[in-house]
Formats: sequence, structure tokens, C-alpha cells
Amino acid sequence: MDSAVIGETEIFKPGYQEFLAAAEGRSRPLIIPLCQELPLPPVTPPGVYVGLCDGVGFLLESMEGSDRSARYSVIGVGPALRISLGETVEISGTRPFVRVAASPDGADPVEMVRSILGRFTVADVGAPRYFGGFVGYFAYDLVHRLHPKVGPGRRDGPDAPLARLLLAQDCIVFDHLAGRMYIFSSPLLTEDTDPLRAYEESRARIRALVTQIRTLEPEEERARPEAAGIDLPCRSTVSKEAFEAAVLRMKEHIAAGDIFQGVLSRRIDCDYPGDPFAIYRALRAINPGPYMYFLDFGDQQVAGASPEMLVRVEKGAVTTVPIAGTRPRGATPEEDDRLGEDLLADTKERAEHTMLVDLARNDLGRVCTYGSVRLPAFMGVEKYSHVQHIVSTVEGSLDDRYDSFDAFTSCFPAGTVSGAPKIRAMQIIDDLEPCPRGIYAGAVGHVGFDGDMDLAIAIRTVVLEDGTASVQVGAGIVADSIPENEWEETRNKAAAMLRAIAQGRSDL
Repeated sequence: MDSAVIGETEIFKPGYQEFLAAAEGRSRPLIIPLCQELPLPPVTPPGVYVGLCDGVGFLLESMEGSDRSARYSVIGVGPALRISLGETVEISGTRPFVRVAASPDGADPVEMVRSILGRFTVADVGAPRYFGGFVGYFAYDLVHRLHPKVGPGRRDGPDAPLARLLLAQDCIVFDHLAGRMYIFSSPLLTEDTDPLRAYEESRARIRALVTQIRTLEPEEERARPEAAGIDLPCRSTVSKEAFEAAVLRMKEHIAAGDIFQGVLSRRIDCDYPGDPFAIYRALRAINPGPYMYFLDFGDQQVAGASPEMLVRVEKGAVTTVPIAGTRPRGATPEEDDRLGEDLLADTKERAEHTMLVDLARNDLGRVCTYGSVRLPAFMGVEKYSHVQHIVSTVEGSLDDRYDSFDAFTSCFPAGTVSGAPKIRAMQIIDDLEPCPRGIYAGAVGHVGFDGDMDLAIAIRTVVLEDGTASVQVGAGIVADSIPENEWEETRNKAAAMLRAIAQGRSDL
């Protein structure tokens, strides 16, 4: 890649000549990512997000996990597209991008997103792992469009979105392992675009972002809030008695042979007049996880710390990581280890986990080449701030006949948040749960221009809308489940999010 050196320190890649060569002969709308590479600033990614993002934008991070998964933080500002898909289709943003994305083809939101992405081409200029694409969520209630046998389901209203996505023209990528920061601006070149003007405008956008970042003051990392003292005005969609009665009804379905396992959930709503990003900051301290996200759509914010991958497609390799089986963390290292050993020794938890691993293998088997699906890790215990889980990894090679969206729809929803067999489990969930799930148990993450995808299951997530912060939590029900224990499992899973909401309120 050639470079254009501006002054003594500014290096933009690609340089203008390479940019011009990439733009020549374009037959479709073309995105060429322009990048400046700098040392990491002394400001944290949340500090940069707050300093740069005025309203709509996103922050993706990874706070636990391997070096590979914890390497990057990504900030998206200046959204070129905002897309909301459901009964109605709403597309807004900058004019060139909206013109390309308008009137997407397809019968459901997944087909529409595939259609929109397919209208763009992206120049290969050797960009790092992430430089652009859609970031957002697919709601659980999309199952009713993808799997008609489930039935129509309940909806929050005719305009309740089944997918919301942002396409950021400008991105800041922190590479924590390399100690580098990449600032991207990705102009869209159509037939009538002047490449020189597009190059200069993008370079100016990058310069403005660099200037803003350099003016930001380093923050002190916040201490982890105390675990005790939650006092929130909260409302559960179901009472303890009603939830335990629903557990018994699901067990009746299991005894009748309708399903082997099902996931029953409840929603907790809390009044929240504060700053939505304060909840993300608190989650980052209280409950760090492999998938951290803050999505701001203007009228709705989503703050999450999901431990569980739904599906990753990276250069033809497909991965899913089922998590099932839960214990709280211990007060001492000895108690913590004892609880982990008890989890692995629990026949109910092992049976549930094995069943869901088999389901994940079947999901990948539908879109992967024959014989490529394997199980590189089986039944390990992973520990998080408030709970510990049994975790396995399933991998395969994507068949050439399919793309990442096929991999997504094959895995969606995860068996760990629905049940087995999936279709019947989802029908029973519709019967037993009083409200549509919305984002909960859906998918959140990134869909790239290059066909790669990295989506987490939308659990351990707070949704903020109209002055309310909502948390939804579930428990896996099997033949020998004890209703009171399943209620307690939902309490354990909700604890970190409720503490984050309480911490956010305390900042008022």
C-alpha cells in the first residue's frame, strides 16, 4: 500500500494514487476506507466515545476472553445509515448512502440486510480486522418471520422493529494488543463522485477526529461498585408464583414428549431517568464480558455484556459457543471452585448442556461442508463477575453454497435461549411468556462488508427507552427442574444488570 505523507507526522492509507486506482472502473457504488494509524491515546474507549459521539453511534468492546477476542474496541460515529426493519422499513442517513440502500429486496429483515450489503462493493486496501459494516441487533421476535411454523407470536406494536442497524462512515478502532489506534473514514463513490473531492473530505474528517481525540482528558478508571444496596423501583412482568407455575407447565410439556428442554424468561422494568451510557460504564466495571456493546439509535439505547457468541463467520470458518449450566460465584476462591465442581457434577446441568451442544452441531451441519463440524472444546467452566457457566465450542467450514446470513439463520435463535426441539420450544414460549421478547435472546454485533459476521446472543443486556430500563433473564427448564431454583437462577442472572442500573441512577 502506498502512503501520502502530509507534513511530518500525518500518514494516510491508501495514498491518493492508490485511492484513485481503486476508484477507476467502478460499476457499482464503491466504498474505499481511508485510514490514519496512531499510537493509542491515554483516553479509554468509553472516554473517546463520550467525547466524539453526539447522539447516534456505537461502542463495541471485549473485556474478558482470549487475546484474540479481547484485542479490539470499535467506536462508530457519524452514521451514514440508520435502518429499522419490521412491519415498516425506515432508512435514514446521508444522501448517497440512503439512495443506494433504499427499497431493499427481501421478505424478511435478514434478506433485506443481505440485499443492502450486496449493493456496495468495498475496495481491498489491506484494512485491519474491522473498518466498516453494519452494527446493531436482530430481535428474538424475528423467529416468527424466519420460522413460520412457530406462529405469528406477540408484538409490542405494529412498528416494533425486528432489526435495527447502523452503518458508521467514521470508525475509531483500538488495537489493544498492538498498542495502535486506527481512524477510518469510508467515502462512498458512485458514478458521479469526484474521487479527489471524496479523498480530501475523508482526510479532513479524520483530521477533525484526531484533533478531538487529542483534546480529551484521560479518565480515571471507575472503581467497581459495591455489590450490596440495590434499591430500585422495579417491576417484573410475572410474579414469582406465576413464573414457578409456568415452569411446572413447561415440565408437563417435557413429560408429554413435546420438548426435551425449554427456556422460560421474564422481564424486569426499572424507572431510569439518567444517562444511558452510565449503565454501560457500570456494566463495564461490574460485569465485563467477551461481548460488550453500547448502541444508541437516538430513541432507544442498548447496553450489554453478553458472555455468549451466537455465531461467528470469519473467512469461511463458522463458530458457535453454547453456554448452558449456571452457578453463582463463590465468596472465597475455595467456595468458587467448589461451586464450579458442583456445576460439572450436576447431571441435570450436564444433560442440558450436552443436548444444546448437539443442537448447535446440527445447526452448523446445515450450512457447513460435510464432515467439517467438530467440537474443539467441551464442557469447560468459564467464570464471570457474578456467575459461572459450562461452555463448549463448535466449529465448521462454511459450504460454498451458503453465506454468513445462512449461517446466522441456521443458528437463530440459539438453543440455549429457546430449547430443543427449537420450533416446538418456541411455540411453548409464546404460550407461557406474557410479553414479546424484543431484543432479549436475539442477536447483537457486527456484519461486515467482506461477508464476515460476529454476533452475540442478546443476554445480560439493558434496553433503555422512554425513561425505562428493561432487563430480561431466563432459565433452562428440563424434566427434573425445581421451580424455585429456576426463579433464583433468573435473580442471579439479573443481579449484575440491576446493579449497573442502580449505579447509573446514583450518578444523577
